[in-house]
Amino acid sequence: QVRLVESGGGLVQPGGSLRLSCAASGDTLDYYAIGWFRQAPGKEREGVSCISSSGDTTYYTGSVAGRFAISRDNAKNTVYLQMNSLKSEDTAVYYCATVICTRVAGPTGADFGSWGQGTQVTVSS
Repeated sequence: QVRLVESGGGLVQPGGSLRLSCAASGDTLDYYAIGWFRQAPGKEREGVSCISSSGDTTYYTGSVAGRFAISRDNAKNTVYLQMNSLKSEDTAVYYCATVICTRVAGPTGADFGSWGQGTQVTVSS
């Protein structure tokens, strides 16, 4: 079973950027699609982005489209989420997980056993 660990979060001002990392252990990421999720206080967990095992298929939820970019480096066993033009509404704990990834539905069928502790992203002036 693959285990994933998130990192790269922090405190940034509105308009700033962060790059989150999702690193795998216990197995390689070559055959897994990966999704990014976030949960803010008082709000439901939402799927933010996902990428297929090959990298050919990606998805972004409407609120982050054009600002975030997902990528993967299978040689490094890592998936990244580049976040630009950050807004206060992006403040949340971000998680990654193995998923099914489609352009329409985004990340679904998340394997909760692969989730880590998440990484906190805070956007504030």
